[in-house]
Amino acid sequence: MEASLCKPHGGVYVETNLVLTNLSLSLCLLKTFIFTDGEDQELRRRAGANVVNTNCSAAHTRQALCCKMSVEYDKFIESQRKWFCHMDDDNYVIVPSLLKLLSSFQHTQDVYLGRPSLDHPIEAAERVKSDGSVSVKFWFATGGAGFCISRGLALKMSPWASLGNFISTAEKIRLPDDCTIGYIIEALLEVTLTHTHLFHSHLENLQRLPTDTVLEQVTLSYGGFENRRNVVSIGGAFSLVEDPSRFKTVHCLLYPETDWCPSKGHH
Repeated sequence: MEASLCKPHGGVYVETNLVLTNLSLSLCLLKTFIFTDGEDQELRRRAGANVVNTNCSAAHTRQALCCKMSVEYDKFIESQRKWFCHMDDDNYVIVPSLLKLLSSFQHTQDVYLGRPSLDHPIEAAERVKSDGSVSVKFWFATGGAGFCISRGLALKMSPWASLGNFISTAEKIRLPDDCTIGYIIEALLEVTLTHTHLFHSHLENLQRLPTDTVLEQVTLSYGGFENRRNVVSIGGAFSLVEDPSRFKTVHCLLYPETDWCPSKGHH
């Protein structure tokens, strides 16, 4: 799978579940933590201490996903960083756009940024609060597009998310990791999701994204279960065969000085 690529910048804590290919992650690894399902010597050699083996199952089940998210949350709290931004391994993160977006908010405030995959709130069958409610509706940001949580808000999530409590909370509502994040924030803490269209997952038609706005987005994705050609429309030095995700093309348009990018004379 393609890896999320980004440029280094101080003060931003980016959580990902990415898998390295032969593309360079450069100094961005200082700010990127890679959460894996098992030990990988090559990954460890290239990314060092920023690789976190969750020892969770590699299955794409609710339990396995929540296990990994629980580890991510605890590592973020331990890190003392200002922002927790979770991205999947089929995302490309355009860090300048991410920094611009985060600069509009204070990390000490209650901030939950992301893009819903549904056009309506989801409903949980059970509620942790003991107020007699049996169900609750709430919005959640899909993990496939990425989401960001301020440190101030993340700390308030602790009773339901820290030290394994995240897994217990997810089991009570029987929903996956990204839904559980939304449940804790919107339903329990009563903090509203800030919807943004700058985050993108493989669940949407990426070809509809205007070409002249691609580099202004925060996250990009590619492919999907039904359409492997679901990619952003953007031209560059790489063909679709050479760059089926268009991530290398985007990266070289953003950072043409990268050593593996074609020379400017080839653009």
